[in-house]
Amino acid sequence: GIIEHDKHIAGYAIEAGKPVVIVVNKWDTIENKDGAIKDFTTKIRNEFQFMPYAPIVFLSALTKKRIHTLMPEVLKCYENSHKEIKTSLLNDVIRDAYALNLPPSYKGKRLKIYFSNQVSTNPPTFNIQVNNKGLIHFSYERYLENKIRESFDFEGTPIVLQFKNKGEQ
Repeated sequence: GIIEHDKHIAGYAIEAGKPVVIVVNKWDTIENKDGAIKDFTTKIRNEFQFMPYAPIVFLSALTKKRIHTLMPEVLKCYENSHKEIKTSLLNDVIRDAYALNLPPSYKGKRLKIYFSNQVSTNPPTFNIQVNNKGLIHFSYERYLENKIRESFDFEGTPIVLQFKNKGEQ
């Protein structure tokens, strides 16, 4: 099963900005495989809520069953961690996300997003120029991250959003 140590190791990988693939081994010992995949996937998603973007692979190292499914996932996650997004496309996605769901106002002030660009890869890191980075709520940051993920397929890799006040380097 899943133990705290597994989550601890996954946390280290995320802190280091590394792509992650969750591998479930000893799949040859499971009886009802179709029903078990659904149950295991739900359990893993509940235990690893902090990385919902990580793909899950079921295999057996001993019998080599489904082992061919691992490498394509690893390569896809590696490519996603090195993906570069055009600034114009990124700005379109951020602008659409902003228009679709305005950030909450705080003491009569509302967050405004001026410009965004990708500054590095592995992990993909994005700078977002705003009027006041103190107005960013963690839920809105997660919302923007999810919009970027669904628009550009960053499966398997953490992404970093850096908010900067306009004119700040």
